[in-house]
Amino acid sequence: MASKASIPKGTRDFSPLEVSKRQYIISTIQKHFKTFGFQPIETPTFENSDTLMGKYGEEGDRLIFKILNSGDYLKKANAEAYESKDSVKLSSSISEKALKYDLTVPFARYVVQHQNEIDFPFKRYQIQNVYRADRPQKGRFREFTQCDADVIGSDSLWQEVEFIQLYDTVFSSLKLEGVTIKMNNRKILSGLAEVIGESDKLIDFTVALDKLDKIGEEGVKKEMLEKGISESAIENIKPIFNFTGDFSKKINLLKSLLSNSEIGQKGIEELEFIQKALDQMPLQTARLDLDVTLARGLNYYTGAIFEISAPEEVKMGSIGGGGRYDDLTGIFGLKNMSGVGISFGLDRIYLVLEELNLFPQEIEETTKVLFINFGEEEALYTLKAISKLRTSSISSELYPDTAKMKKQMTYADRRNIPYVVLAGGSEMKEEVYNLKNMKTGEQNKFSLKELVAHFSN
Repeated sequence: MASKASIPKGTRDFSPLEVSKRQYIISTIQKHFKTFGFQPIETPTFENSDTLMGKYGEEGDRLIFKILNSGDYLKKANAEAYESKDSVKLSSSISEKALKYDLTVPFARYVVQHQNEIDFPFKRYQIQNVYRADRPQKGRFREFTQCDADVIGSDSLWQEVEFIQLYDTVFSSLKLEGVTIKMNNRKILSGLAEVIGESDKLIDFTVALDKLDKIGEEGVKKEMLEKGISESAIENIKPIFNFTGDFSKKINLLKSLLSNSEIGQKGIEELEFIQKALDQMPLQTARLDLDVTLARGLNYYTGAIFEISAPEEVKMGSIGGGGRYDDLTGIFGLKNMSGVGISFGLDRIYLVLEELNLFPQEIEETTKVLFINFGEEEALYTLKAISKLRTSSISSELYPDTAKMKKQMTYADRRNIPYVVLAGGSEMKEEVYNLKNMKTGEQNKFSLKELVAHFSN
């Protein structure tokens, strides 16, 4: 009995049109990565488990796909862990590799391994698939494509300014107006934890705070209490649950709230530097917003934090994000190597462009002109024209079979091919090609030279 055709939850097949739309987004992002001076690299689909584990926080570690060792993997399994059903200890003895969770940690590993070949500061971009054992839902997949850009080897805040400009440039090029670039600084979060006397619970504090837009104020308070953060401490940070106003107003509120925190004041200074620079270079279509609850829940961010929200009329999670990581390469032995990077969420950007009908119409055209097949001699005659058109980068194809005219025309219509060429015996005698516009029905005869010129203009 044949097995049922299916794919794993959280993964997708892509049709020709979907691939064309994805490539449109990727090529737009890639073009601007290049104009901003980034160089491409690639890293393996899977990494050694110890490269990834412990880099994303407790929640992130649970979402890493582990790969079973080859062969009889249970032979070398930790017997004690197996008997006690300790999955954490057991997995380390039966799985030495894992699918990459993101592109940033593998990039840090790459930098350390290739440090003698790299010119610093190193600006790289990377467009590859990543994998997360997440619960599939709208806009959330287990296999998805990230488009990352990072600069490592510089602690200059001008890099943060450029990344905000890069986000704005890409989304403006995609005609996706009204995007919000949310920004925070990890030093602000450290300062908030410090002033309420909970510095030792910084990670628990920030992970809970980052969920404010998902579970609300009461949900965040409940999670903080469960993590051992006192009620009085939570009461002291109550103002941040309702921060309103523009960027400058929020900065002033933070100055008051963090007046007794040196690290918090440092975070405010960094935010002000970026704000003043962008005041001199206004964004095209995006909006910059200070979101003091933004934490992203990742252990390696140490400075600026970014998260990108789609226009308000679209109900979608973040479509991009990133931040500053001052000591990421230190976990692989390379100290004092500051970096900052951002990521574009291709799959979610796709869904947003689809919902707002922002894909260009020409993306749907996979082939420009289809040649009708009337028989062997006619096919040979049309192939001469097809070769010329292809040499001029005009996508052309011959219907492979001598099927009925209606079937071939229907094929062109369903493929959204805008033109067909009819070349039978009479056209061959005249040495012309009869070109039909599928939308208007208009037909014109062209010589081979004229046909190529018609599509080249």
